[in-house]
Amino acid sequence: MDETTPPEHFNPLQSFGLDVRRVRLGRKLTQKHLGKATGYSDAYVSMVESGKVMPSEKFANGCDLAFGTNGLFAGMLRRIDEGDHPSWFVPYLNLERKASRILDYSTNLVMGILQTEAYARAIFQAYFSREAAEVIEGKVTARVRRREAFERDAPPLLWTILDEACLRTVVGGAEVMAGQLEYLLTAAASPHIKLQVMPFSAGAPAASTRPFIVLRFTDSPTVLYTETRVGGRMHDSAHTVDAALDDYDLLRAHALSPDRSLTLIKNLLKEYRA
Repeated sequence: MDETTPPEHFNPLQSFGLDVRRVRLGRKLTQKHLGKATGYSDAYVSMVESGKVMPSEKFANGCDLAFGTNGLFAGMLRRIDEGDHPSWFVPYLNLERKASRILDYSTNLVMGILQTEAYARAIFQAYFSREAAEVIEGKVTARVRRREAFERDAPPLLWTILDEACLRTVVGGAEVMAGQLEYLLTAAASPHIKLQVMPFSAGAPAASTRPFIVLRFTDSPTVLYTETRVGGRMHDSAHTVDAALDDYDLLRAHALSPDRSLTLIKNLLKEYRA
């Protein structure tokens, strides 16, 4: 990365990396020293400084600790991350990172936190067909970074109910769908993720026909999140949240068991591979 290039020509990742490099050199630290201080390799530090990878929250916090910058780099990373999400989604995103339980019901597309890069890219390319490639890639990276919630010391329990339409709607082609279904099978093997499929054979829906997410916390009230064409909305009234939880219990009861759900996903995976 050429430091003589005007800052306005840098993308956010390049600017972040340049600032890391400047402060590191100012503290007279090598990339190896910074890597050791943050828990990463010097190769990872090099990629961050060149703007080639999205730094992790752990790395940003490690930089602040090593440099004594009092949350500067953590704040910069948060602004980069939020900049690739619509403003109405940021409040949900901040709560998702703190949740102890995430109860999801998806009707047409696999929920964002479980999407592969290729699947997310296909969605964003369809939604934002006039955007430049780097804008799309920024959104893809931000979406995939949501998985870091499962790297916490106490990761949340994610329970997702996927309507069969999520698995049969061909996003990005058969190869992309095969990769997405493979990832779902891998994710479902985690002790922190439970997955059920609502099959077409279940007939008329037992509860809500709209996607929704319920977030539970160890020290805060439960929150319901819903989306419309114009954005997302958080609901925290006890009556509304309780109704959503009742709906979720009904959906869970009518969905396939986790084992039968995985069998259906495996059968569909064979179809996509064929």
